[in-house]
Amino acid sequence: MKQLVFATANRHKLKEIQAMMPDEIQIKGLSEIGFTGDIPETEPTLEGNAMLKARFVHEKYQLPCFADDTGLEVEALNGAPGVFSARYAATEGSQEERAKANIDKLLRELDGKKNRKARFRTVIACIEADNKSYIFEGIVDGTITEEPIGDDGFGYDPIFKPDGCEATFAQMTLCEKNLISHRARAFSKFAEYNRNRQNPEK
Repeated sequence: MKQLVFATANRHKLKEIQAMMPDEIQIKGLSEIGFTGDIPETEPTLEGNAMLKARFVHEKYQLPCFADDTGLEVEALNGAPGVFSARYAATEGSQEERAKANIDKLLRELDGKKNRKARFRTVIACIEADNKSYIFEGIVDGTITEEPIGDDGFGYDPIFKPDGCEATFAQMTLCEKNLISHRARAFSKFAEYNRNRQNPEK
């Protein structure tokens, strides 16, 4: 069975990707390989940050590794928060506390603005055992709601309503979200790539 390290400490993202990957691929989180430190995220783009995180763990443990970086890009805010989405308003506290602070700030920034178009974009960078690297991308367009709606999901999910949907990501089950989300689209490409590597004759 092929093993891949997912360079994330976010248990929600780990659960999502584990549900999407083929059975012959075992996904390990950072805690499972004994990593408890911080990974640098100093690049100015999603692509750069994803590759930086994947390479950091790959070089430290010499294991096939992938990392993702996701940004919420709001049209009326000139693409912000973008690469700073996870630390838009707060860098300390629990994941839930940071998410609430980020949502509160974004809604304040959009107060009074009619244009609430936005898109989520996820980039995955993968570094294989042979040191070759690959990039995968997923995008979903939508709008920012006036207030948080729903209790599931994480991050900005309570205020993002995908185009063509009546519910926010936070109102959807994990299975429903995995059919259409930006992360699901990027991971779907990544999963297909891994299936093809595992079964090249198919």
